[in-house]
Amino acid sequence: MMFRRQKTEEVSVNLTPLIDVVFLLLIFFMVSTTFTKESHLSIDLPEATGKPAVEHKKQVEIVIGKQGSYVVNGKPLINNEAKTLLTALSKESKGDTSLPLVITSDAKTPYQAVVTAMDTAGQLGFVHLTITTMEVAPE
Repeated sequence: MMFRRQKTEEVSVNLTPLIDVVFLLLIFFMVSTTFTKESHLSIDLPEATGKPAVEHKKQVEIVIGKQGSYVVNGKPLINNEAKTLLTALSKESKGDTSLPLVITSDAKTPYQAVVTAMDTAGQLGFVHLTITTMEVAPE
C-alpha cells in the first residue's frame, strides 16, 4: 500500500500585525510626550557690605523644673510665686527688656508654670521670647 505524501506547507509567521502594533505604540508615545524647553535664569545676588549685626551675648534664662520650680540664670528661687519670679527677672535683666528671654522646660513640667513665666515676662515688657525644651528637667 502506497500512501501519498501530503504536501507540507511552509510554516511562516505573519509579522504585519506586529509591525502595526509597534507602529501605533510609537505614535502614541510620540504624541503623549511633552517637549519642554527649559530656560535657565542667571541671577546676580546682592552681597552684603558693612558690619554684622550686634548679637546679644547676654540673655535671661528661666528653667522650670518638674515641680514647677524656677531657676533664673542658674539661681534657684525661694518659691514658685509669680511675684518672686517678677522680682528675679527684673533684677537679672536690670530693667533691659530688649534682652532675649529663654524659657526652658520639659514635658513633665506643669503647664501653669510655663504660662506664669510667660505672663510675668509679658508684664515686664520682654518682647524677644524663646521657648525651648529639654529631655529631663531638674527636680
